[in-house]
Amino acid sequence: MRGMETELPVDRPPFEHALARPLTPPLTPPPTPSESPFGTERATLRKRLGSAAAGVAAVAAKFGAALKAMLVALPNLKLLTTAGTALVSVAAYALIWGWSFAVGFVVLLFVHEMGHVFQLRREGVKASSPMFIPFLGAVIAARSLGENALAEARVGLAGPVLGSLGALACLVVGEMSGSQLFLALAYVGFFLNLFNLIPMLPLDGGRAMAAMAPWMWFVGLAAMVPVLFLFPHGYIILIILLFGGRELWHRWQLRKTRTLEQAAYYRVSPRARVAVATVYVGLIVLLAVGMDAAYVSRTIS
Repeated sequence: MRGMETELPVDRPPFEHALARPLTPPLTPPPTPSESPFGTERATLRKRLGSAAAGVAAVAAKFGAALKAMLVALPNLKLLTTAGTALVSVAAYALIWGWSFAVGFVVLLFVHEMGHVFQLRREGVKASSPMFIPFLGAVIAARSLGENALAEARVGLAGPVLGSLGALACLVVGEMSGSQLFLALAYVGFFLNLFNLIPMLPLDGGRAMAAMAPWMWFVGLAAMVPVLFLFPHGYIILIILLFGGRELWHRWQLRKTRTLEQAAYYRVSPRARVAVATVYVGLIVLLAVGMDAAYVSRTIS
């Protein structure tokens, strides 16, 4: 071995002595001075980094596609919110009245609220889909109720108008089929829409009074106080009194400013005032007649 090592040229780099294999020829030529002995490892590292980058890019592309699909689906979240709160309300009411009546009751609430939504959109106001609150009803969100008191009255009365039609449909089905379930739904539907016509904020009757006679808000508020002790579910009346009293105080303080803006908001022509009053009183009469026609003397089992 020593003799063969002495045959190596003396001008070869020292590290090549360790790489010399005299018994077997080298499988690959020794690297040239311009090449790095770690070239293969660096090439492998570049390939691995490239593969990892490609994987990250693929994941990012899939994430981007998923994010885009989510953004496209965002407008439907309102519907999901409506459906979700409706299901919760049905489950809550079913604990008291059973599933059949609970479903019908929530549908009647939905029909009533959609009357407000349709009219708000006709007034050029963007409104949310109805959201249900168990044992309190349903609500919608909107930035305003219209440009003036007349528009507010139209929005307020649109709910009882469409809600009354929903209750009337239940009455027709109940009379034709003899179903006490539908008759009970009709009775409750007529009652709820009639209750909403009490001339007090934030009820629909209070919205109508904005165009007819705003001073009637105080009459409605005073009439609701004894109902608080007579109504079986007094907490609902208490909530209405609290919110209604707060809104009444705020709006009446604004009216007292007598600004041009306030005067313009409550300026309603006599003809329009009569039209609102006609619809308001007509609804009260028709709903009372509907309650009498749909009355059932026994409860649904």
